[in-house]
Amino acid sequence: MLDKLKAMQALGSLMKNKDQLAEAGERIKSKMDAMQIEGEAGGGACRAIVNGKMKLLDLTLDPALLAGMAVDEKTRELATTLIKDAINDATENAQKQVQALITREADELGLGDLAPQLTGLLN
Repeated sequence: MLDKLKAMQALGSLMKNKDQLAEAGERIKSKMDAMQIEGEAGGGACRAIVNGKMKLLDLTLDPALLAGMAVDEKTRELATTLIKDAINDATENAQKQVQALITREADELGLGDLAPQLTGLLN
């Protein structure tokens, strides 16, 4: 409880210095844009890269998988599943990295306990 009280006091002092909080928010947004987080499925047969804002940047399919997609429906279904799984893996990895980034910034500002609530301020 004492930690939460300290965090609330730190937040109160930051509200007096909104510029510092705004700068931290801009730093986080900039770092999120620059992130490139990979996810994969099928042992690397499908790889997806997303940024910290969960936007798909790249999707790579193994040439053997691509060749099989042209041949039969079963392989197309497998490819679809692998694509979804790779994108979901990349997104989950990105969410973890973004949360870690926000936690680091919150700690630097003395707001460690409030990191989960600060995530909503970036949308």
